[in-house]
Amino acid sequence: MDDEGTTRDHVGSLERGLAVMEILARHPAGLTLTEMAEEAGLTRAGARRFLLTLTATGYARQSGRLFSLSPRLLTIVRTWLGGASLWSFATPILREVAGQFNEACNAAVLSGEDVVYVARIPGRRILSVSLDVGTRLPAHCTSMGRVLLAGLAPDELKAFLAEARIERRTPKTITSRAALSKAIDAARAGGFAIVDEELELGLRSIAVPICDRAGKTVAAINVSTQSARFSVEAMERDVLPELGKAKRRIEEFFFV
Repeated sequence: MDDEGTTRDHVGSLERGLAVMEILARHPAGLTLTEMAEEAGLTRAGARRFLLTLTATGYARQSGRLFSLSPRLLTIVRTWLGGASLWSFATPILREVAGQFNEACNAAVLSGEDVVYVARIPGRRILSVSLDVGTRLPAHCTSMGRVLLAGLAPDELKAFLAEARIERRTPKTITSRAALSKAIDAARAGGFAIVDEELELGLRSIAVPICDRAGKTVAAINVSTQSARFSVEAMERDVLPELGKAKRRIEEFFFV
């Protein structure tokens, strides 16, 4: 569309109304009518019309002289995320990490006793099984599983350790529930987990949690590689810092 068409179709009042919402979002404690007029560059009458319209439609609320956004705005966000997966927007970040090391970078959430892949950037094929979005793997012997379990509430983790099916996948798999509890505690304390050939021989992976604004673990991301390509020390020294950067970018984009 040309500039003339863009100007003709541009709705200035909508633009100013959205700006008012953005200003309210930056001031969760609320703003007075005068403060909004000053910050938005509006007259008091103009600011009043926008604020009262947002209040009437349920997107803002008024308490005394203060106006603030209402939780209704979250409904739009949830609807948007439901139609367009959060991970479709985080995938470019995972792709950057995968490209740095020429290895797979994945994201998963916890579902019962398993992790479920929600995003995957393939690297060299290192597993005998094919992995894709929707693949389920046991949480107890995967790096993403360990950090996700570390984010559980104490009673939830206690129930998992008491009831989960802990299978030996390789000679290195931790099957002692006490030892697994210690490994999960270490992941919580360190903020990451490295799992060395417990899921499959020759496979080594490192994971970090993705946390929401309240600090609750909602997902995990990892880099998985052949054990011959990266030692445990190299993964902690070289891969972990890059995973940490990706973690912060995802958290800042979606939860801050």
